[in-house]
Amino acid sequence: MDLGSTTAKAVVIDESGTILAASTVAMGAVSRAGMRRAVDEALSAAGLSAADLAGTVSTGYGRRLVPGAQRSFTEITCHARGTSAMVPGCRLVIDIGGQDSKAITVDDHGMVQEFAMNDRCASGTGRFYEVLAQAIEVPLEEVGELALQGSNDLEISTMCATFAETEIVSLLARDAPIADIAASVHRAIASRTLALVAQVGRHTPVVLTGGVARNPAAVEFLARALDTGVLVPEHPQITGAYGAALLARDAGRRGRQVMDDVAGADDLFPRPPETHSCGSCDGTSSTGAVALGLPVRLGG
Repeated sequence: MDLGSTTAKAVVIDESGTILAASTVAMGAVSRAGMRRAVDEALSAAGLSAADLAGTVSTGYGRRLVPGAQRSFTEITCHARGTSAMVPGCRLVIDIGGQDSKAITVDDHGMVQEFAMNDRCASGTGRFYEVLAQAIEVPLEEVGELALQGSNDLEISTMCATFAETEIVSLLARDAPIADIAASVHRAIASRTLALVAQVGRHTPVVLTGGVARNPAAVEFLARALDTGVLVPEHPQITGAYGAALLARDAGRRGRQVMDDVAGADDLFPRPPETHSCGSCDGTSSTGAVALGLPVRLGG
């Protein structure tokens, strides 16, 4: 179970790691009701009840709020585990969520090596794309295709989502084509993501996960910024929940209860109060190398 900042995801797997059912629900910020609905939908689709589950693990922005979870793991752990299973051999995972973005490097066995995380500023996150869609009055699901039609590179001087709408409105007032505006915003976000990747180093293959991975322009502009191909799993939004399910399965195979990945994980991966800054938003990312108590291996 993955309770994110804007969506809740639940995945049910069998002993082989095959996904039996999955559900994604968008119901506002860190919604417990959304999480319960996602769990109910996934269990119903799998033809199971909560009593049939051998283990449960939660992750995500609100991992400590997930009802029924035996233990919780950080997003870093679960996204690395789930993505490595979905895309064997991946070396760099870029996850762009609603309110944060992450760059994670994994080794030959799919274990986390280093990570960088922007969790204090909405720049380069799903929220920034929402601001763009609202400002140009285009449905969010159509913004990507529109951006691919843009040809002129307009200057986007700020990457602060709080003030981005003002700058976009200014471009509209100068009669700039909305396709060019959309393309320029995507290009700027890709550049911001590139800076995050620079903190952990470029590795290939690169895999993009999160809801933003469904945006074709986000994938295209990120590939251009990295100068390499970017892979997208078939179900990019559920990699964290899938990784959590695999960790629950692995613990069951060892005949012991699921344990937290790091003692005091909430102290190591705190959620700071929401702050706003503008300009380059310096100091908004955290980095680290993690050694986990549970090995994260490739494959199902």
